[in-house]
Amino acid sequence: QVQLVESGGGLVEPGGSLTLSCAASGFTFSSYVMTWYRQAPGQGRELVAAIATTGGSTNYADSVKGRFTISRDNAKNTAYLQMNGLKPEDTAVYYCNAYGQYTYWGQGTQVTVSS
Repeated sequence: QVQLVESGGGLVEPGGSLTLSCAASGFTFSSYVMTWYRQAPGQGRELVAAIATTGGSTNYADSVKGRFTISRDNAKNTAYLQMNGLKPEDTAVYYCNAYGQYTYWGQGTQVTVSS
């Protein structure tokens, strides 16, 4: 059974920090590129960050560069998104995605940054 379970979302003040986790199971985690997407109400889905299978290469949306850091721990089958300097426009549901032989999605976790 394939599972991607996000956690760590919540309410945070502008300028604050939050770390999201994505716990994976049921597939070969180390063979999959891990990504984070987000979707704000009434908006399309946006790619936030991606990390290579070994963690050696990362990519970020321009809107989060310098503030967010994606990482992974293949021994723990877990991906992370460290978010610093949060802004109200970061408010969205954040989704974990695994891309490889197949594509898997988590259920999402809400991040709300107050004004």
